[in-house]
Amino acid sequence: MIEKQIVTIPSLTGDTGRKAYIYLPQSYGYGERYPVLYMFDGHNLFDDSEATFGKSWGLSRFLDENNVPLIVAAVECNRKGNERLSEYSPEDFGFKGGEKIRGRGKKYMDWLVGEFKPYIDDNFDTLKEREYTFIGGSSMGGLMTIYALAKYSDIFSRGAALSPSLWIGGEQILPKFLKSAKFKYGTHLYVDYGSCEFKNHATQKRAFAEACSIFIERGVNLTARIIDGGTHDEASWERQIPYFLAAFGF
Repeated sequence: MIEKQIVTIPSLTGDTGRKAYIYLPQSYGYGERYPVLYMFDGHNLFDDSEATFGKSWGLSRFLDENNVPLIVAAVECNRKGNERLSEYSPEDFGFKGGEKIRGRGKKYMDWLVGEFKPYIDDNFDTLKEREYTFIGGSSMGGLMTIYALAKYSDIFSRGAALSPSLWIGGEQILPKFLKSAKFKYGTHLYVDYGSCEFKNHATQKRAFAEACSIFIERGVNLTARIIDGGTHDEASWERQIPYFLAAFGF
């Protein structure tokens, strides 16, 4: 079952509402409490009719068919212009045609951990502790997943970063926050790239390799995969659902 609600992020978009999707497992409602996976781009996760490009991850179908005991809480992105890039980046970066993207990822994450997570914990049967609080996303959402584990490590214990946009570091190769990241003991990260994605950005292969080295050096329990024939789209990310859930212990 998926509940849809309207939320606002005052620090980013004032009183403009956007959809929040809360997936509840089939066994929900009988007194059991569940871990929560917070995700980005909520509109792309469950229903093809709401997905940006007409294809969703089909996440609820997989969770239902496999009776996964997990709540998923996901908010749709800001679809105005390049605001998604801004909200889903922790730092400024240059984009196509020299456009300067202002990174407002910290404001987004401050809202998520300061307002959205407490709301979910207060209104649903969740396990609130770090051990049971996860985060995940793809592309810029994958970048934000890594940022969340690095900078909000007291909140999140596990993350799934599918095709993370590590290219925003430009000539520096990696985003600045990753180079100074301190991951709390017991942090688990699933990260992957499709083999066909490496041609999208000249620095992609090197950034992926350097990032994985940092994760290992900083004590992260890492699952890293290169997907043979994988592409940068929802259909490819859907096929990775069983792999990142397995890394989460499901």
